[in-house]
Parts: sequence; structure tokens; C-alpha cells
Amino acid sequence: MKLTTVILTGLVFCSAATLSAQEKKNEFAIDAQLRTRAEYRNGALLPRLEGELPAFFINNRARFALGYKRERLQMKLAAQHVGVWGQDPQIDKNGRFILHEAWARLDLGKGTFAQLGRQPLVYDDERLLGSLDWNVAGRFHDALKLGYENKLHRVHLVLAFNQNNEGTKGTFYDIMNAQPYKAMQTAWYNGKWASNFDASLLFMNVGYETGTKDKGETKYMQTAGTYLTYTPGRWTLNGSAYYQFGKRKVDKEVKKVSAYMFGVKAAYKINDQWAVSVLTDYLSGDPTSDKVTTFDPLYGTHHKFYGGMDYFYASAYNKGLWDKQLSVDFKPDSRWALSLNYHHFSTTYDVEASFGDEGRSLGSEIDFQVDYVVMKDVKLTLGYSTMLGTKYMDVVKGGDHSSWQDWGWISLNINPRILFTKW
Repeated sequence: MKLTTVILTGLVFCSAATLSAQEKKNEFAIDAQLRTRAEYRNGALLPRLEGELPAFFINNRARFALGYKRERLQMKLAAQHVGVWGQDPQIDKNGRFILHEAWARLDLGKGTFAQLGRQPLVYDDERLLGSLDWNVAGRFHDALKLGYENKLHRVHLVLAFNQNNEGTKGTFYDIMNAQPYKAMQTAWYNGKWASNFDASLLFMNVGYETGTKDKGETKYMQTAGTYLTYTPGRWTLNGSAYYQFGKRKVDKEVKKVSAYMFGVKAAYKINDQWAVSVLTDYLSGDPTSDKVTTFDPLYGTHHKFYGGMDYFYASAYNKGLWDKQLSVDFKPDSRWALSLNYHHFSTTYDVEASFGDEGRSLGSEIDFQVDYVVMKDVKLTLGYSTMLGTKYMDVVKGGDHSSWQDWGWISLNINPRILFTKW
């Protein structure tokens, strides 16, 4: 009897040990997000004309994500429904749920991996490749990512090739309601060369369709550059520089590309509550050139850089820009955060407002934002912005600079982890 008891006790402990070991091998999580944002637009995206009425709407993102992880394998599926309140009929037979993420990551050993499927591509400060989380839909790519990573160095290679359907001949690609490029190859390196200094190198080769449905043809534009971060003491210094070359189709004509941008940011943390920063971004562009000299920030998170009202790159704008920015951030405690940003925008070439009247200053934008953590997994954010444009703004963006231009919004982001389990 005692022997039987000992054997049973041993089996119980062995089973518990086995389960404990298995707990370290399999993880499963369910995450949900409901983000609702109300916007008042009285000159957002583009200046309004005198007498034009403001717009008001409420948009919504409902996202549901499943994540699985075990030794050498990781998967994620994220589906979402996005839109504006009132957009769908009460009896809707055509649901608009789409997959925002659907990828698998395979650990190939010794720091190498392969990640395949629909995935966001986020690199460095999201200047050229970002998740665009501000947009209600976000941004994704259908791609294969190959990589090597250790504690000090990371190397990624991203490969993408897009088609509209399972064709039977040719590879013509129509970007209407599809990805904005036909093919892409991206190489990225990041190295931590000191405890307070790291550097990234990026090369992108993006292919655009320039042919016809009968005969597809691809022309490539290249982007090469670097992103640097240095954090001495209370300072955080960032610098970036990129050059674009190759060919691109503009107005049905293939042209050579020669464009560049550079940006420098210096941020100083005064104490645990206050921080200030200054920034300048210069993106080349001259519409009078026979080449494409306008730098394209491609698939980055433009809302993060060029003003909250999205006059530049997040909306129609294909000219050069010089942005000078001053920011003040205040975080009184763990639940509150306030920020005030001032931008001054100008073109990189002379704009003629009238005969003999040329200038470059487009005006100033002031952005104010408040974040408040209501409770765990729930954050309330509100913002207000105004654009004080000039007559040269009327030339490049339209509207009437003498009319008051402003924008306000409030957002509630509920983002809980519903389930997390190991076995």
C-alpha cells in the first residue's frame, strides 16, 4: 500500500513537473482594441475657403488579435473593422472585416529568423516605414522578412511582390485600392555601438508599375540613408539623412529621381516632469526641375512629423518642405501627459503668390495634446490645433489663409488583454 502511495505521489509530481515545463513552451493571448475618435475639422488636411462649413464625424476601430508563441514559432492574427459611425446600414449583409495582421515567425537558429505574411513594418523613428497607428486603419505590408539579431546587432531583409489577382499572363499591377507599390526590397541594419549610441542604415528598392495591362513593366526608385541616436545624460539627440535616386513615373512620364532629406532633433529632459525639444526637417523639392527632386517619405508615419493637421505628405503634397519645430512636454504624474508643439513651415523653392511677389513661408501650426489614463487599458486623449497660413500656402494647398483654420479631436482607446495562458 505504501509502495502504491509512493508511486502515485511520484506520478503526480512528474505530471506537475511536465506541465510546469510545458508552461514555458506554449503561450496564447487574446487582445482587443476599441478606439473611438471624434473629429472637428475646420481646415484640417487642407485650408478651407471663407464661408465653408466645418466637418464633424466619429470614426472607430474595432480590432481583435490572437497570438501564439512556442519555442521557435510565433504567430499572430489580427482582424479589424474600421469606419465612421453611420457608414453602415443597420441590416448589413456585407461585413467589412479585414485581416490587418496574419503572419508567422520561424526561429531558424543562431539568431536568424523568417517572418512571412501580412505585417506592419516599423523601423527606427518610423520616418520611412511605420505602422501609421494614428490612421483608423493603420498600415500593413504583405511581405517576407528575413533577419539576424543578437544583443548588439540586427540585420533585416524585407521582400515583397504584389499582384491584384491570380493572373494567367503578365504581371501588370494596378495600385488602385491596393498596395502603393508593385515590388519592394529593403535592407536594414541597426547596431548598438555604445550604451548611449546606436546607428541604423537603410536601403529600399521600390518598384512601381509603368507598363500597360498588356505588357507590365517595372521601374525602381532607391532610397538609402541613416538614422542615429545619441543619449548623453539628460539629452537625446537624433539625426537622419536619406537620398533617393533611380526612376519613377510622374504624369505618365518616367523621370529620373534625385531627392534628399535630413532631420536633426535635440531633446532635453529638465526633470521627471518637464522636457523640451527642437527639431528641423528638410525635404527637397523643386517642381520646375526636369527630374523628380521631391523627396518622398514613402510609407512612414507622417502624422508624427509634419504637424497634427496633416497638411504635408499625410495629404496631397508633392513639393519640398522645411519644417522647424519647438516642443514642450509636461508629465505631472503617471496618469497625465501634456504636449505643446509649434511648427513653422516653408517651401524649399520660391512660390509666386502674384506677379513679382515670391516667398517661401507657408505659415505656422500650433498643436496641443492631453493624454489621461482613465484606468488600466483605457486612455483618453484630446487635441486642438490651428494653422496660421500665409498667402503662399494658398498657392500650394488652396483655400484662404485669411480664414480661421483649426481642428479638434477627442479619442478613447480601450485596449485590454482579455486572455493570456501558458501550458
